[in-house]
Amino acid sequence: MQIADKKVVSIHYTLTNGEGEVIDSSRDAEPLVYLHGAQNIIPGLEAALVGKAVGDELEVSIEPADAYGEYNAEMTQVVPREMFEGVDELEAGMEFQAETAQGVQVIRIAAVDGDQITIDGNHPLAGVKLHFAVNVTEVREATEDELTHGHVHGAGCDH
Repeated sequence: MQIADKKVVSIHYTLTNGEGEVIDSSRDAEPLVYLHGAQNIIPGLEAALVGKAVGDELEVSIEPADAYGEYNAEMTQVVPREMFEGVDELEAGMEFQAETAQGVQVIRIAAVDGDQITIDGNHPLAGVKLHFAVNVTEVREATEDELTHGHVHGAGCDH
């Protein structure tokens, strides 16, 4: 069976950046399982997997536009510490949910300079060309419930 829309796909992958540093990997864990065509993974990787089958291996590089987008400097701003009322310690790398004009969004603290906190709404991998080494481990038909909900049902799913 080949990978196509409405198929449940299991892959093992290693994700690296342009310097070859491993960003993420499923190699020593369970495979990533997703519903193909439901925007459960980045568009560039999903497109590269179309037509592949169990046992296929591929290496693919994904440009930022087909991954987490280009870095947008307008999504970075300096805000006063009092915006984080109730949080005693603020450190670079901490993530918070914020209500924005586009709805709830994850923001990350990029820098702390006294009472001036630089926040960044970009995904941490925005602007980064991603390199995947992928092995397809399973392809199956999605159930009606999975298609209705737009994601794979497995252990721990509470539908």
